Amino acid sequence: MGVTTRPTSGDPAAAGEDGRPDAVLHAVSSAVLAVTRHLSVREVLQVIVRSAGRLLDARYAALGVPDDDGSFAEFVAEGLSDRQWEAIGPLPRQHGMLAAMLGDATPVRLPDIRRDPRFEWWPSAHPVLKDFLGVPIRDGDQVLGIIFLANKRSPGGFTRHDEELLTLFAAHAAIALTNARLYERNRELTVVEERTRVARELHDAVTQKLFSLRLTAQAAAALVETDPPRARAELDRVRGLAGEALAELRAVIVELRPADLDRHGLAETLRKQVAVLDRLHPVSITFDAGPLGDLQPETEVTVLRVAQEALHNALRHADASAIHLRLTAGGTGVRLDVRDDGRGFPADAPPSRGLGLVSMRERAEATGGSLTLRSSPGAGTTVSLEVPA
Repeated sequence: MGVTTRPTSGDPAAAGEDGRPDAVLHAVSSAVLAVTRHLSVREVLQVIVRSAGRLLDARYAALGVPDDDGSFAEFVAEGLSDRQWEAIGPLPRQHGMLAAMLGDATPVRLPDIRRDPRFEWWPSAHPVLKDFLGVPIRDGDQVLGIIFLANKRSPGGFTRHDEELLTLFAAHAAIALTNARLYERNRELTVVEERTRVARELHDAVTQKLFSLRLTAQAAAALVETDPPRARAELDRVRGLAGEALAELRAVIVELRPADLDRHGLAETLRKQVAVLDRLHPVSITFDAGPLGDLQPETEVTVLRVAQEALHNALRHADASAIHLRLTAGGTGVRLDVRDDGRGFPADAPPSRGLGLVSMRERAEATGGSLTLRSSPGAGTTVSLEVPA
């Protein structure tokens, strides 16, 4: 998956080809830094593949993560278009050289993979591979993944020096991949703990208020015909209970408010997050904001979460070179626009999975706002949020 990436004259991989220790160190250092600055496991896998291909000037690069059944749980590749990848078909299973490396997990370097007795076949849409280098990514005795490179662009195929260089890179990649897995696991545990706490808060406070409100409303309905004064008194109590329940809900929402919002405010929190993402990604990410005035805590949380989700989507799915966020206030509301110059999609066929659109719309509607999505093929996408101030 992804597109073919060709090294330029200033590429670290090209610098390492002359074999000088300083050039090799620079090449490996650049590749390792590109991996370690990512926290998502999927992103780490993709950057490992891209960095390994650049490091050794390979036309094709792939990385397989073993599962418990002796096959691949995940498989990412570089050097293929999305269309080529779809034509190849499902994830590779157990056969040929891939199966051999899953079973043995030792480095393999071949001048022509097709002449090796372990080679069997590949799908008709698969690119033709010749020179081949495969190296495991290890954490002790555990194999975290296997890097496959093929078709070195410079003549002569992969050398012993290339094998040593990729083995060194794989050792550092193992650390980055392990850290990413630990980060995701910790984040999942944090989310579970937070959900449990919120559920307990809602049960102990809001749920009891709502239960009392329901009983009081039933009593008022029963008294409407026989005792109107008492019915009015019960309805007044319903109004009071509803107000208390609303206050409890708002308290829970404010408690879930990110700490940065209290320290820096909405605009500065977004500015800091955009600056961090701009440093970590090759995409140009910019942000500007006008005066916002005083905002309700729920409004600030909604805008921040929608901005984070829209940014995440653009970085992962848009294939954009630039993303711009703009935050403005006007009239009685606040408007957020997240615009990218990526591939876009037809207006009548928005993406149906993975973009968190339902979650963003629900957040907008919960604060009385609205979310719109504008896009067209080749012209990028704009996510716009409008909420009352």
